[in-house]
Amino acid sequence: MIGAIERPDSGTIISNGQDLAALQGRGLAGYRRTVGFVFQSYHLLPALTALDNVIAPVLPYRTSFNKRERGRELLAAVGLAGREHSLPAKLSGGEQQRVAIARALVNTPAMLLADEPTGNLDSANASEILQLLTGLRKEREMTIILATHDPQVAARAERLIRLRDGAVVDDIALTQGYAVEDVIRRVGQLG
Repeated sequence: MIGAIERPDSGTIISNGQDLAALQGRGLAGYRRTVGFVFQSYHLLPALTALDNVIAPVLPYRTSFNKRERGRELLAAVGLAGREHSLPAKLSGGEQQRVAIARALVNTPAMLLADEPTGNLDSANASEILQLLTGLRKEREMTIILATHDPQVAARAERLIRLRDGAVVDDIALTQGYAVEDVIRRVGQLG
């Protein structure tokens, strides 16, 4: 709902002072362009190159930037310089997730929503993706909301909000130095 893809049945969703349920038409489309989405399953278009997948969200729009140049810069930022012409089938899972992250950043979003971004990756690639997201958050000063069932991923957050049946059951500010075991002990089993 905070990505304005679905509307609430009741209540309000306020983001940056805007009631998202009240947005329609251009206002809704404008808000959605300020949010980047990273999905667990990548959702890359198989017939498009890595570069074309990155710029696909902005192709229908006029932009103040050169789309292909921005796409190349983003691929370089996620460690894929030189892979611009690769099709998704020729990329590893970690590389595909990096393309998906670059695509999510093409509009320079203020907020990045990531749904289990490490869920389909081995531990080495998962760690690299988490380091990448952490670095991008600091460098670009963006909010990242990440959904995960993995305590090791959760332990890397600054704030952990645990939901059960749609209700908040824990809201914990994590300080640096929290160990995974501390997070598990503090909130119990995640899930």
